[in-house]
Amino acid sequence: MPPTYPVEVPTRYDADRGEIAAALVGQPTYRVEQVWRGLYQELRDPSELTTLPTELRRDLTQRFPLALEVATERTADDGETTKWLFKLADGALVETVLMEYDDRVTACLSSQAGCAMGCTFCATGQGGFTRNLTTGEIVEQFVVAARAALPRRLSNVVFMGMGEPLANYDRLYRAIERLHDDLGLSARRLTVSTVGVVPGIRRLTEAALPVNLAVSLHAANNEDRSALVPLNRRYPLEALADACQAYVETTGRRLSLEWALIDGVNDTVRAAEELASFALPLRAHVNLIPLNPTPGYLVRGSAPEVVRSFTAALRSAGVNATVRRTRGVDIDAACGQLAATQVRLGPKPLG
Repeated sequence: MPPTYPVEVPTRYDADRGEIAAALVGQPTYRVEQVWRGLYQELRDPSELTTLPTELRRDLTQRFPLALEVATERTADDGETTKWLFKLADGALVETVLMEYDDRVTACLSSQAGCAMGCTFCATGQGGFTRNLTTGEIVEQFVVAARAALPRRLSNVVFMGMGEPLANYDRLYRAIERLHDDLGLSARRLTVSTVGVVPGIRRLTEAALPVNLAVSLHAANNEDRSALVPLNRRYPLEALADACQAYVETTGRRLSLEWALIDGVNDTVRAAEELASFALPLRAHVNLIPLNPTPGYLVRGSAPEVVRSFTAALRSAGVNATVRRTRGVDIDAACGQLAATQVRLGPKPLG
């Protein structure tokens, strides 16, 4: 697996307080807190920190460059959904989505450029793996989205963008700490999604911050799940269930199961029964997701009437199930779709 891209000069959100302090040698000691507060609480560029001398603002901007360059930005849903495709310093591409609702504002962040999990219906998986993101590259996605959301507060983060978060655990968890400690998000507002990296689930279970866990399940028998999610061959459903049970018992948090409804594949009566059997012992909430079509997977999402009957079957079995509203189909908002479009076709007009 390719290593994380080395950061020779810390980017703005990779830099820790010690590196900021080193850049402020000779300045009053309170400058460190001014800069840190400006970056993380005020969400400002150093050039905007008018409490600092002009020359110092210029020096900090140059010394700690941003990691993300906007390659494409698109909006949908009457401006309630925004998706960015960012280009990183080494040319890698990564996506971030901002979704505004009546009661919350949520950002979907990426943890890797590409993904090595190879899930057959996922645009990111079809594109292959480039590298892990640094902590700063993850955090900076949040800052861009939070600034775009103003004057509303960006209140929730889901790590459901490009990549498998638990395959980049150390940098992911440092980003979680930064979001919690410095950007003020409650652990209850942070959700990590995984296709079932069991060792990572166990590490997250024992971590100090009890964040939410969502498991992308999509099939609840080993044969079908291994076809959809190849990692299931390494960590089959029995091992996944054990890790999820430990998470629920240790953290006291509700487990979420993600299920992309695929026509004729996992939307049958049998599939609903198997899903109920997996979810009920874990007291899990099931998020049903009508499949966003991807060019490399020649099937379609389940028809609306099938979605309704599948949901009803789960609920009649005692499962708490909801259907997620599909966002941004017209702007390639499913994970990896916008990056795949850029690679195949080049930039599309914004709008």
